[in-house]
Amino acid sequence: MISVGMDISKGKSMVCMLRPYGEIVRSPYEITHSEKSMDAFIEQIGQLEDEVRIVMEATGIYHLPVLTRLKEAGLFVSVINPLTMKKYASLALRKGKTDKIDAVRIANYGIDNWFRLTDFSARSENYEELRQLGRQYACYIEIKISCKQNLLYLLERTMPGIQQLLRGDRAREVDRDKLSDFAEQYWHYDNIRKRSESCFISSYCKWAKKKGYHASESKAKTIYALACNGIPTLPSNTPSTKMLVLEAVRVLRSINNTLHTILIQMQALASVLPEYSVVRSMDGVGDVLAPRLIAEIGDISRFHNASALIAFAGIDAPPFQSGSFVSTQRKISKRGSSLLRKTGYEIMQCIRRIKPETSNVFQFMLKKEAEGKPKKVAKIAALNKFLRIYFARVRDCYALLPSSPSVGCP
Repeated sequence: MISVGMDISKGKSMVCMLRPYGEIVRSPYEITHSEKSMDAFIEQIGQLEDEVRIVMEATGIYHLPVLTRLKEAGLFVSVINPLTMKKYASLALRKGKTDKIDAVRIANYGIDNWFRLTDFSARSENYEELRQLGRQYACYIEIKISCKQNLLYLLERTMPGIQQLLRGDRAREVDRDKLSDFAEQYWHYDNIRKRSESCFISSYCKWAKKKGYHASESKAKTIYALACNGIPTLPSNTPSTKMLVLEAVRVLRSINNTLHTILIQMQALASVLPEYSVVRSMDGVGDVLAPRLIAEIGDISRFHNASALIAFAGIDAPPFQSGSFVSTQRKISKRGSSLLRKTGYEIMQCIRRIKPETSNVFQFMLKKEAEGKPKKVAKIAALNKFLRIYFARVRDCYALLPSSPSVGCP
């Protein structure tokens, strides 16, 4: 048997080939991630007269071109969790680190764990595409939060207090935001208080009807009073103030449109998966959270039981015991997918808000709260139960499927 260790970096890899007992088949050497170099490497692997297993660390996106090309060639490739490799490397007495040392270390890991290595199995195109969309959706959510905070900062300088007054107001369209629309129209208190109260009330009601908001005269009077008493700290007579506010609104609106576009694509991809109807029917899971949840969990067959799925979410609480001491206050590991954990927590917040009395997850959450658990702890405990239910239902869904994977679950 020959273990091929690959230490992968951006655009190139260091390769080392070993047999048991440290016998060197080929000393560490470098290859590039080009078609020509990869073809030559695959040809070298094919010439080896022994069973070959290639071992590499997951390195974000840098290992993907290599992994894709090697799997297309039909080779055995095992992708190792970086944390696992870090723990393995910590066993060495000498702590040197170079690309060559890392390649040898990865090859040795392959020899030491030969019978535990698993061949990488690519997820179906739907799951992979859904996952990429989900990651981009999460990325744009972070950008949206940052842009929203920037807009709120500017409005606190031009219209202090307005965000508290308009908070919670919603348009008929899900992608509209009253505060942003109001800022685009008025952007500074000087544009309000230069008018008479009756003139502003008329202007506000006309604007609200046009935008699809409730045209409340009492709300307009409150805004006018706030404008007359407010103290803006950015002047209205400089062109930069208006430009900054309007650009902040434009950027935020553009990000909202991008999020909406990504979500529509995610819903289209998720809706053809067999488990979609099952997941969508679960308490707390709507049209927005269902595709995001499926995107992070992926193919349920990756997990041999529900505990594996819970560990993947990073909400497992490993035991801690030594001698006669047994810890009674364990913490979740957080060693899994942070996005799955966040999505799951959003679902628990939805369940807590809508209070579905027939939901076992909701009743379990209430039970934990009644035991004196903090609300966040109760939600995580309920998420643990939710994922167990998810695993069982989706597994049973696939068990009932006919040979065609396109048929939905009953």
